[in-house]
Amino acid sequence: MSDPLAPLKPGAVIGILGGGQLGRMLSVAASRLGFAAHIYEPGANPPAGQVAAQVTTAGYDDAAALTAFAETVDVITYEFENIPTSALDLLEPLRPIRPGRTALKVSQDRLVEKAFLSDLGLKTAPFAAVDDAVDLAEALAEIGAPAILKTRRFGYDGKGQARIMAPEDAEQALADMAGAPALLEGFVDFSHEVSVIAARGADGSVACFDPGENVHRDGILRTTTVPARLTPAQRSDAVLLSANILNALNYVGVMGVELFVTPAGLVVNEIAPRVHNTGHWTQNGCAIDQFEQHIRAVAGWPLGDGRRHADAVMENLIGDDMDRVPELARQPDTALHLYGKTEVKPGRKMGHVNRVIRPGR
Repeated sequence: MSDPLAPLKPGAVIGILGGGQLGRMLSVAASRLGFAAHIYEPGANPPAGQVAAQVTTAGYDDAAALTAFAETVDVITYEFENIPTSALDLLEPLRPIRPGRTALKVSQDRLVEKAFLSDLGLKTAPFAAVDDAVDLAEALAEIGAPAILKTRRFGYDGKGQARIMAPEDAEQALADMAGAPALLEGFVDFSHEVSVIAARGADGSVACFDPGENVHRDGILRTTTVPARLTPAQRSDAVLLSANILNALNYVGVMGVELFVTPAGLVVNEIAPRVHNTGHWTQNGCAIDQFEQHIRAVAGWPLGDGRRHADAVMENLIGDDMDRVPELARQPDTALHLYGKTEVKPGRKMGHVNRVIRPGR
């Protein structure tokens, strides 16, 4: 039997659970290193399928399809964190899964995530579990309003959240959860949000990209600017706490760590055990981007040099922003990354653009 810790050789197959834009960009990075990507995705004609070597279209409850998929790949990774546990139970004995199950368990449940971060001694928003109206009343009495009620699982891009600006908003906010287990988070007084794209190799080495500064609109990321507004001490703290999280999880791969900058220090908002939207700037700001870094890590290769060679601004192209593509294509120092999605919808991420700011310009 081959050594499961041995670095993969070119020609090996990287199995990717999920066929969205992150899977697409992982597939491109894999191909640059001589690997083939095999996508597993329930939906037909996924964006990643346009660039991957192979696609399996089947549900996460299809044991036969999952088994056949695993038998064609050398390692399994994923582009999103909400993979059903039953699918992972089947896949894990067949092939290495990187990052491992612990990271998924932590990130799939906001309450587990907050408790994990707190146990590491990291600052988070005040939080409390909410399963019913009594829990919510007790949580509001302890944390106060304004606050945000969030489903513990399956929320993203502002979905699964309800603001409670005053106690009288509580009843409607709880109804918005539709019976799902929830978490109440107190508001954090922050000046801005930053994120660290951090990587850990199979050998335990850690490398972090420069923190980026994020701006959201309607719960969706609009821009990430590098460098972020941070003092040298804050920059060091952001990198060190991200490394602490990776090591605590015995993590292999790339992770996004979102942080609030506050007068009292950095507060961890959330972690994402995958390549991350706020790291897209690395495609044009670094020699080794987050996608190649992730492929290197899960393949057992040395981590690459992620030093930034230029300042950059990443802007998501959402919905009708696609009308601007002809204009953007004419602009200097501007790189388009489109996801191959044919149907434009409001709020749908269709691509992104990286504007590179050269030194001295």
